[in-house]
Amino acid sequence: MRIRHSMQRWLICGIAILFTATAYSNPTVVLSNTGEIEGNNSQDVDSFLGVPYAKAPVSSLRWQSPQQAEPIQSTVQATQKGAICPQWQQGKFKGQEDCLNLDIYRPDKHNENLPVLVYIHGGNNQTGEANEFDPRALAKSLNAIVVQVNYRLGVLGFNPLRAIKSNDLIQASGNFGLLDQHAALQWIQKNIKYFGGRADQVTVSGFSAGGRDVMAMLISPLFKDLFQQAIVFSGGMTTAPVAPSQEVFRQAFAPLIVEDEIQTNENAAKQWLAEGGKAVQDYLQQLPAERLAPLMKGAGIRMSHFPHLYRDGVVIPKEGFDTALYNNVPVIMLSGQTEFSFFALSDSYFVKAWHSGALSKDPALLNQYRFALNYGSKLYSLFNVQKSAEQMFEHYQSPIYGAEIAFGTNPFVAQNPQMELIGSFHGVFMPLLDQNWQQALLGETFQKAGTRDLAEHFQAYLKRFIRTGNPNDPNLVNWLTWSPEHEQQGQSLLILNANKHKALIQMSSKSYDEKALLDAMKNDHILPEQAKMQMINLVLNGRWFSNALDQQFQNPSLWPKP
Repeated sequence: MRIRHSMQRWLICGIAILFTATAYSNPTVVLSNTGEIEGNNSQDVDSFLGVPYAKAPVSSLRWQSPQQAEPIQSTVQATQKGAICPQWQQGKFKGQEDCLNLDIYRPDKHNENLPVLVYIHGGNNQTGEANEFDPRALAKSLNAIVVQVNYRLGVLGFNPLRAIKSNDLIQASGNFGLLDQHAALQWIQKNIKYFGGRADQVTVSGFSAGGRDVMAMLISPLFKDLFQQAIVFSGGMTTAPVAPSQEVFRQAFAPLIVEDEIQTNENAAKQWLAEGGKAVQDYLQQLPAERLAPLMKGAGIRMSHFPHLYRDGVVIPKEGFDTALYNNVPVIMLSGQTEFSFFALSDSYFVKAWHSGALSKDPALLNQYRFALNYGSKLYSLFNVQKSAEQMFEHYQSPIYGAEIAFGTNPFVAQNPQMELIGSFHGVFMPLLDQNWQQALLGETFQKAGTRDLAEHFQAYLKRFIRTGNPNDPNLVNWLTWSPEHEQQGQSLLILNANKHKALIQMSSKSYDEKALLDAMKNDHILPEQAKMQMINLVLNGRWFSNALDQQFQNPSLWPKP
């Protein structure tokens, strides 16, 4: 590896004043005798942005396994963010199909052999981008390399339709976004040494959909030995069966076929898709990404609306998380305590009142929101950590560390009207990694002394974990592994909180289980019965975490077990 920094002196003449300034040339990483990557330097961090890790999945490579990128034969200017993958955001199309790139950050005063933290962004595997948060401060704090990955999304990233399948069983899985992440990890294994990183000390992490992708990596034989630790931020166990997923996709694609006058009605279009063949494949390959990105928009956290992570039997086992064969690496699983807040607020039942400010002024509507928030968040937090740990424990041979962020419901936090509604929201860990994340929404909540102390403790755990697979340090509260024994002792989860002045961290455990929650919901009479059933059937139903709820209340929108 060769890093070039040059000193330059600039002479500025004016009124006989001489200024001498020091500037550094852009950091450059040499990959071979003929290839190098030039990046940026800011805030004492070198960044290499938009680095391609696979060929552009365009034309005949659409809906194919990612192909290895061509070797770099010249100087690549990695000074601008790479393209994001096609997606539909706020009523607009964004991105382009040539999007298989990653961003690499490292402290500029780095040593060789740094640990590597790979981050997979969230967005229901339909939206989002690599740069979900600014990782520069984190790279310095952890003294590590941070890599953020763009991968295919929506129906371009996950597609189980028969017509696009080849004889290659990996390609035929339809899990293209997950295969992109696999290709990115392979690229890191081969190239991270040139940036000063250790290929044998890689931690893969992800948030929300990215966290669920990381969970899928733990049961996928393809990912064996590609990472040594895993961190799952608000992930949980979700996969989809192939046949029902194909029906959902046929339903989504059918209107396009009718619109293009290939078939006269949607039933005929669905049958045409089901039959497959070259004509169907050719049609699908030529569809513009702008028409594909909006399909299945608004799925929220309902797998039945946009099924992905298919249990194909090759990339993901047919038995899903019922498998006894895991890629056993130390894993951290983390949740916020009121994870459902943003999902309830963005539901059509509440979204207009939330954006207008009317929600806080309407006592009846606010009570309905609080009902959905309370039960949805408790079910969601169980799903993110507890239920996953319970299912994994018997067959998982490496340590499992569970954590919950309670910060966000404290009385002093509620002085911010937005925080009072969202609490310890989905993504609450973000401002603990990037102090300036979403500050316009969060205000000064995460700038106070207690919150910064919490961030320092949280990052200290991560710093130890990505190096050793054990987050513990003599200066930190002892973080016990998740186990039935620790659960019985009330010490299975690390609870992260803070007051105005300092972090408040302790071991605890859940005081409820899923059955107790459903019984409490059934006997809860705070809302009139009709309003309660509206919350259950319109807001809480069909979510990743709601399988037991749907069965309890006989909701029609059931989806096969993940």
